[in-house]
Amino acid sequence: MGGTIALLAAQGHRVTLVDMTTGEPTPHGSEETRAREAAAAAKVLGVTRINAGFKNREVLYSLEARHRMAGLYRQLRPEILFMPYPHDAHPDHIAVTRICEDARFDGKLTKSAIPGEPYYCQRILYYFCTHLRISFPATFCVDVSPYWQKKIEAVNCYQSQFYAGRTGAEQGAVVRYVTTIAEYLGGTINRSHAEGFYAIESLGLSSLDHLVR
Repeated sequence: MGGTIALLAAQGHRVTLVDMTTGEPTPHGSEETRAREAAAAAKVLGVTRINAGFKNREVLYSLEARHRMAGLYRQLRPEILFMPYPHDAHPDHIAVTRICEDARFDGKLTKSAIPGEPYYCQRILYYFCTHLRISFPATFCVDVSPYWQKKIEAVNCYQSQFYAGRTGAEQGAVVRYVTTIAEYLGGTINRSHAEGFYAIESLGLSSLDHLVR
């Protein structure tokens, strides 16, 4: 959802990216490399970035994990929580989504050991980030055409993830896949590139003025 992040930042919204882990170990990276890449991508998008401190490849759903995230919610007090679509082949992604969903409830609890003042975020939206080759049931799509190159610039900051140590068709394959999905979703709303989002709860509109035509 990098295009949407860039759009929100350009509109003056405060956007904080929460990396759940350092992203390491991976075949061709290091913690230092990933930290540099993440910082570079955040700078491109114009947002701030923090790390929640979970262990990569070993993210587990637990009460402690929920309360850690609830403490972050109380600190950041977001209007919208964006999290990965819950159907995935990656155990970390699945655990992260469930932790973040339940932390939303925990964040409003009184008489708890969670630091900060109780807070309840009103909205969860899921973005398409999955290791499964499935069609994403988007509730709505955001036109990110004006910010597409900025998104690709941010994605390409992750050289260790998408290019280093890869040859032939594997080199840049994820970036091409991301582009294909965005072009498909863009086609559904008559735009060059779009990002899709899924909502469980109903979305309310105060106006129809900004519907894409």
